[in-house]
Amino acid sequence: MIAENGDQLGIMPTAQALKLAEEKNLDLVKIAPQAKPPVCKIMDYGKFKFEQSKREKEAKKNQHVVDIKEIQLSLNIDKHDFDTKMNHARRFLEAGNKVKVAIRFRGREMARPERGIELMEQFAAECADISSVERPAKLDGKTMLMFLTAKLAGK
Repeated sequence: MIAENGDQLGIMPTAQALKLAEEKNLDLVKIAPQAKPPVCKIMDYGKFKFEQSKREKEAKKNQHVVDIKEIQLSLNIDKHDFDTKMNHARRFLEAGNKVKVAIRFRGREMARPERGIELMEQFAAECADISSVERPAKLDGKTMLMFLTAKLAGK
């Protein structure tokens, strides 16, 4: 048995522990019910739950969720359009998100998948200073996908 202030009260019957908790206007909480004998603590359970939820909320605030942002390219992309897509990808990577680069092949474009790989490699090379290739370009049906992830600042 442990009191709220941390003092160990020793082994005592449950009825006596309940009476002691009621006298102090606190709760008797089982900490390790599977132990022989079970370990209990006298504490204000409502206050404990409130502080626990407060700690969980604080931990959630400090968490950063990584999103996957998608950039779609085409084989016949112009230099300026390519640069614009590159700037979008850079902005996403600097924010700490992952970038999914996709090229959709239409019609006769399927005959030249190596042009898609060249475009993906060029895209990855342009972003190489702030990103690394998580998953290299791979053709999946009519779509070629590549995933980029932001490099850590310390590396």
